[in-house]
Amino acid sequence: MSIGRNIKSLREEKKFTQEQVADALNVTFQAVSSWERDEYIPDVNNLINLAKFFDVSISSIVEDKNRTFKTKQALYDWEHMRTYVKATAKYCGLENTSKAIDFAIDAHQGQTRKRSNIPYIYHPFTLVCHFLAMNIIEDEILAACMLHDVVEDCGKKLEDLPVDDKTKELVRLITCEKTNKENRERILNAYYGEIYTNAQASIIKCVDRCNNLTTMSWGLSREKIYRMIKETEIYYPKLIEVVKAVPKYNNAAWLLEYQIESTLDIYKRLM
Repeated sequence: MSIGRNIKSLREEKKFTQEQVADALNVTFQAVSSWERDEYIPDVNNLINLAKFFDVSISSIVEDKNRTFKTKQALYDWEHMRTYVKATAKYCGLENTSKAIDFAIDAHQGQTRKRSNIPYIYHPFTLVCHFLAMNIIEDEILAACMLHDVVEDCGKKLEDLPVDDKTKELVRLITCEKTNKENRERILNAYYGEIYTNAQASIIKCVDRCNNLTTMSWGLSREKIYRMIKETEIYYPKLIEVVKAVPKYNNAAWLLEYQIESTLDIYKRLM
């Protein structure tokens, strides 16, 4: 095991200089250099600060790298999904979905998923593909999946969406205003409280959370991952109950509950 090699590897991976690390930890760059050469081992406080600075666990610094895995970015072919969803919408006569596809592509143009170069549009297309895989082919649900972030993240107005009023209402329910530390609990309580009144909005939100949970390991900081886990534990059991109350969504509810709970368990064990 070489803590020094781990520190150097993390520093170079994040493209920081020794001076930048030293400034962040309020130590000398000579101290950082000595850690990387394994001449000295950082004390507990510096290990904690290094983990925070690099946004990793302490184990990533102290464990033998031979016991870790290299990761790679999964391939997301959103253009293939576009072809599939467009063809399905045309075949099934899904007018709202057909209109929502091009609108969403245009609205998210140039946007990427957090901490990646993955086009953001892959996310709404993935949600639609999940619903199609579960054989839930409801026009307003699929269209709302395509549009669920355009008001919140793209500056679009609800009244300008090229869909009917029922679909607009689903988008409104799923759109959350920005929060901060002081108002987060109040806003989220009101936000989820409204979603609980609508089974379609509830199932969209569950599928959305499933996708976001699978990408948060590379898309979110450790602090935000903790927050996401807590939020999911608080609000999603009720969403699943709402979905289960609709007989035609029973199979989907079981799959979503399993996906959410198993994913949370994996993250909690690893973190």
